[in-house]
Amino acid sequence: MVRFADGGERVPASLPEWLQWQAHRQGEGIALRHKRLGIWQARNWAQVDAEVRGLAGALQVRGFAGDAQLVVLSRPRPEALLAALAAQWLGGSAALLDPLEPAAGQQELLRELQPDFVFAEGLEELERLRGAGVAPRLAFYADARGVKAQAGEQDYARLLAGSGAAQTGRCAFAFYRRGADGRRERQQISHAELLREGRRLVQAEQLGADEEALAARAFAAGGQARYLLAPWLIAGFRLSFPESLATRDNDRRELGPTLVAGTRETYGRLYAQVQARLPPPGSAQRRLVDWALARRPGLLRQVLGHWLVRRPLRDVLGFSRTRAPLLVGEPLPQDVQAFFAGLGVTVRAWPDPAEWHRPSAHPAPAVGGWLADGSQPA
Repeated sequence: MVRFADGGERVPASLPEWLQWQAHRQGEGIALRHKRLGIWQARNWAQVDAEVRGLAGALQVRGFAGDAQLVVLSRPRPEALLAALAAQWLGGSAALLDPLEPAAGQQELLRELQPDFVFAEGLEELERLRGAGVAPRLAFYADARGVKAQAGEQDYARLLAGSGAAQTGRCAFAFYRRGADGRRERQQISHAELLREGRRLVQAEQLGADEEALAARAFAAGGQARYLLAPWLIAGFRLSFPESLATRDNDRRELGPTLVAGTRETYGRLYAQVQARLPPPGSAQRRLVDWALARRPGLLRQVLGHWLVRRPLRDVLGFSRTRAPLLVGEPLPQDVQAFFAGLGVTVRAWPDPAEWHRPSAHPAPAVGGWLADGSQPA
């Protein structure tokens, strides 16, 4: 049981309720950071809670209620996360779409969904929405640069006003893809599932409020929701966003996160970057690197290898302080796993139990499941 700002005590049953709890427990503590124009901007838990309440109020005024769905078309940034939490605050869900996916396929999906409510990162995402011929009741955006708003479009900053009564819906996030037969498939993740997996991770990795995590990948994947967003709210640590995907590696080095929730592609990309910068095989410098990374006991290797090779390489990768390196989804290739192990970075695998199913004549709806035609479970 936890005590909320309204004086009541209950077990938080959704992501927004955990946000309320953290705002009550550590309102002045840093919740989010986002790098803009080279400077880290911070929001504390009380500010995040107030911003989500304001967004919820604005959405509620415009008719968002019950099991409505907010489509989020954005790279990782605070506004996208807070918009999703605002939708969940009102009992709805957020469908997370990755703007890096091909435009044609995504526009086809948008035409099928015909969303009434959309959060688009900026001009590029708005143009993708317009190109799909979709006319949502409300499309709001965080980056106003170059945007000439059309009917139904509004700047995020101007949308903040009012407050909405918190509700607890069952579905938190929805994800879409095309099946082998070309039909749209949908996966839903409930609040209960997110909180169950989030608690398991927090306990297993002993995560606390002093952790620092970087949200460098798109949120349009269930693993990020399970193993990054839910633990952030449960443990109450700091979640940071890079200035852009192009700067994420530099921002990681500057930040030095203690928690990294990456995929096979994340670790593989970092491994390839290091391999490209290593001295040529056979050189004296390369022999030193290979000697330091070899998995053999010995005090000399441990001490000299750490100061001469392992520590500098960890600094280059942004893993200088990382104590919880997590792998979500597919396992790493053996050479990549061995490389990080040689650095003293023991990457621990956490499964991504996403199940995508073929359409059936009589689908069996279930919380945390999906319906192939995109409809809500009963």
